[in-house]
Amino acid sequence: MRRSLIFDTTLRLVFDAAVVLSVYLLFAGHNQPGGGFVGGLVAAAALALRFVAGGAEDVQSLLPWSPWGLLSVGLMLVTGSALVPLAFGHPLLDQQAYSWTLPLLGDVHAATATLFDAGIYLVVVSLLLMVVAGLGDEHPVDPAPLDAGDDRRVS
Repeated sequence: MRRSLIFDTTLRLVFDAAVVLSVYLLFAGHNQPGGGFVGGLVAAAALALRFVAGGAEDVQSLLPWSPWGLLSVGLMLVTGSALVPLAFGHPLLDQQAYSWTLPLLGDVHAATATLFDAGIYLVVVSLLLMVVAGLGDEHPVDPAPLDAGDDRRVS
């Protein structure tokens, strides 16, 4: 398979920038536009571009985990961040904000809503990885299996 030099060069520039933008949108989404869904869509678009350039093997080689594993972790984060407040007498999906002063970083603020957004991010990215795995399958299921008496069988 011949690959385009221009497309490969553009992909190297755009892919890393898109991943950084998606992580920025994930963490900035609590107080600004963005969040887990939008960040996940940007990361999924970058992975889709990588799929177009290099195929399913190229995309699957980026992560050491399976898409099902990422989906499971994402769903656990979403479910956990929704249900844990109930254990402490708070309403469903209640969020808490915490602040610390760290020696080198200064004031650090974190909210439990970030865990929910991270779960949504992982769900969106893993669903795209599942689509890529399905599109990259070399042996698709035959939609119309042949009857036992059909003469069109392939030996």
